[in-house]
Amino acid sequence: MASITKDTHQPPKTPYWIACFNGVGSDGRVRRLKRSTKTTDRKLAQKLADEWEQLEKLAGKGRLTESHCRKVVAQMYERTVGEPLHFRTAREYLTEWVESKKNETELRAYWKYYQIVHQFLNHVGIKADRLLREITPIDIRSWRDALKRKGLAAPTVNHAIKILRMPFKAAHDAGYIEINPCTKNSVRPVKDEARNVAKDVFMPEQLVALISAAKSDNWKGAILCGAYTGLRLRDVADLEWGAIDWKEQKITVTTRKTRKDVTVPIHPQFASWLQKQTRGIGKAPVFPTLAGKSGAGKSGLSMQFKRIMERAGIRGRLLREAAGAGRSQSSLSFHSLRHTFNAALANAGVPVEIRQKLTGHASAEMNAIYTHPELEPLRAAIRLIPSVGL
Repeated sequence: MASITKDTHQPPKTPYWIACFNGVGSDGRVRRLKRSTKTTDRKLAQKLADEWEQLEKLAGKGRLTESHCRKVVAQMYERTVGEPLHFRTAREYLTEWVESKKNETELRAYWKYYQIVHQFLNHVGIKADRLLREITPIDIRSWRDALKRKGLAAPTVNHAIKILRMPFKAAHDAGYIEINPCTKNSVRPVKDEARNVAKDVFMPEQLVALISAAKSDNWKGAILCGAYTGLRLRDVADLEWGAIDWKEQKITVTTRKTRKDVTVPIHPQFASWLQKQTRGIGKAPVFPTLAGKSGAGKSGLSMQFKRIMERAGIRGRLLREAAGAGRSQSSLSFHSLRHTFNAALANAGVPVEIRQKLTGHASAEMNAIYTHPELEPLRAAIRLIPSVGL
């Protein structure tokens, strides 16, 4: 029978109640054990003593399980602190984290998180149903390496790791795990073997070929829009008539990537295409056959544009060759229209500050990545350097 007692020293060395209960030693013999309850509450101390003795009995019969221990410790913690102690499995915690993102992010981002988390849980197998704290850096590095072996490009693998870092950091910050197994030091990114991966620009004759190769009028307009606004593919595809200010001759959109408002004057050539279309109002899409479509996948917008490039006989440099589940990556894609737009501004002498506003870039450094001066402006700059008399 468990009991409690006070320290008999005078004066007492501790004000806490001491639990006295029967336990089984390593030699199998029953012994009377004593342990401080760390509480001055008599009722709570007796409750702790009874629970400890019950655990000792289970241990003596060989029936003590981890779940028994977790349950008792959790109850003790909640009584003492007033909050529940979290003993979540990896699957429970990560699934709960993904679901919490449903109302915090765009649906597209939510499904990406869902995909990454469930891929990881499938990879770790039975460890998915063990405590979250049992996930180690080895598990995450193993998953990272498995993605690479499947043939996924280094940026794709590294993006997956970046997403997985989010729930583990949140768990560590909340105190659910003592050690974060997914820090940058414990799980390093995959090295990208590709070189000179910057996107190229489309030449004027290539833009003409693209527009001619586009089978639908929506795609012809989307190509013009990309070249003359610098908007990203999904921002172009989902452009609404309400974003167009005919009086001011400008387009204003909130970009999906940065959530920033970007205003771009309408180029005369794109304005000519728009004027030939049946105008809608409000949220009516400018490109109805493209609006709402995913950019990824075999039937996504990116692949549709790639097929337009193929019909136009345009092929960019091979940046990364396909391997396994991966995809070949070219230096030319719809995103190159954004580079083309920025390069045209740079070649016309438009200051970088204005180019940043038109493209929605956060910094001059990022805008510089998108600037591709053609050779003639470089030659003109070189001619300004004074000759040296010899």
